[in-house]
Amino acid sequence: MPDAADENDTAAATAADRKRKRIRRVQRYFLNPPVRLATWAGIVPGNVLVETVGRRSGKRRQTPVGMKVDGDTGWVVSEHGRKASYVRNIEAQPDVRVRIGRRWREAQAHVVPDDDVEARLAWFGRAGHVAAVRRFGTDLVSVRFDFPPSTTRQ
Repeated sequence: MPDAADENDTAAATAADRKRKRIRRVQRYFLNPPVRLATWAGIVPGNVLVETVGRRSGKRRQTPVGMKVDGDTGWVVSEHGRKASYVRNIEAQPDVRVRIGRRWREAQAHVVPDDDVEARLAWFGRAGHVAAVRRFGTDLVSVRFDFPPSTTRQ
């Protein structure tokens, strides 16, 4: 006989799944297309396009995300953790491209499950972005992007 704790865990997981599906639908069809265009044009400070290769389709996928760049390392806090499509693509193929401003940079991306996401978000220093990630996120996880050393800094 299942105990009450197991039932509460199942109910919480189901609620998180429903929330993730609702948010993903709104983002995919309504928010991401204009944000992707604005990010492509380089007019959204702090946003970048992460280009991954689809783990099943093999097609290139571009996802707008908020990134904090520190030297040759970039950090993203994924709202939906390992359930986000771009994170699953990164886990399957960590070689990615990132469009920062108006130029593409190659990178190696890695999920960092042991990272303190709350401290990472505070480090971003962008109150609106941090509030949105916390509000809409269901399973936060940090993703690190390692860029090859460059002679010019962003």
